[in-house]
Amino acid sequence: MLLQVLGTAAGGGVPQWNCACPGCSGARAHPHWRRRHASLAVQASEDRWYLINATPDIGDQIEDCPALHPGPGSRRTPIAGLVLTDAELDHTLGIARLREAGVDGLELLTTTPVRDALTSGLRLEAVIGPYTPLTWRDLPFDRAEPLIPGSRKPTGSPDPAITVTAIPISAKRPRYAVDSAGPGAVPVGGAMGSVDPWVVALLLTNRATGATAVYAPALAAWPEALQSAVAEADCVIVDGTFWDDEEPRRTGISARTATGMGHLPIDGPDGTAERLAPLGARCLYTHLNNTNPLVDPDAPQYKRLAERGIEVAGDGMVIQL
Repeated sequence: MLLQVLGTAAGGGVPQWNCACPGCSGARAHPHWRRRHASLAVQASEDRWYLINATPDIGDQIEDCPALHPGPGSRRTPIAGLVLTDAELDHTLGIARLREAGVDGLELLTTTPVRDALTSGLRLEAVIGPYTPLTWRDLPFDRAEPLIPGSRKPTGSPDPAITVTAIPISAKRPRYAVDSAGPGAVPVGGAMGSVDPWVVALLLTNRATGATAVYAPALAAWPEALQSAVAEADCVIVDGTFWDDEEPRRTGISARTATGMGHLPIDGPDGTAERLAPLGARCLYTHLNNTNPLVDPDAPQYKRLAERGIEVAGDGMVIQL
């Protein structure tokens, strides 16, 4: 299984256009600090890739990754489709950038709440439909879905090896969809209960080799299903938005804590580092906010994580499993 890290920043990127915090100022002064919005590309077959989330940086992310460049035909692209972990703007605005797909259209794997938000809240089909057709495919929780369906594989080729399974994480809706679906809206924190999941993690599996990876760029909770998946995974890439729970309040970006904003912090007795350290998998953080001290590559927090065997993903990183 081949994974290409396309971006590792939370909403707004690093630097954020309207921010002069130390992280953003540092990124302007030191270009190697810069991070694009969090996204991942997964090689589904020799020349076909799926992008996980479509960020506002999607055009530049594609250009910076030669494996995603078009060719050999003038309009042939190796990008087969998109898999969405949620309906947040920083994970979906890039869909509009892909309107040039034309008659070939775009395939999107999503949960039902995410699809409903994008079609009714953002009106994607009405806006993008005149440019390119959108094909929706369910992202299942109860089974592994081939990234490339067997019905689309060339005659005589082996069955698709890479599968994806959604792991329900929370019912945290994007702000534009908080009032869109009546009862069950969970705008902050996102406890699940009986509410349909709006945020999922992804379990990627190579059926030929047995290699597995978990990608979870937004974590409002750590459910048992996620724990079961990461315990068996070879690679785990998770939400590192905030270093500690008080970071949003301490830096003045919010009156809420990290958990109140729907992101488990890295550090602390209930931080995600405590859950990652005992795992046998290669563990990495992504989705860093501009206030996170890890934005500075020389921050002492890197050493603390390294001592526990945990890494911070970088834009352009290639992971081979």
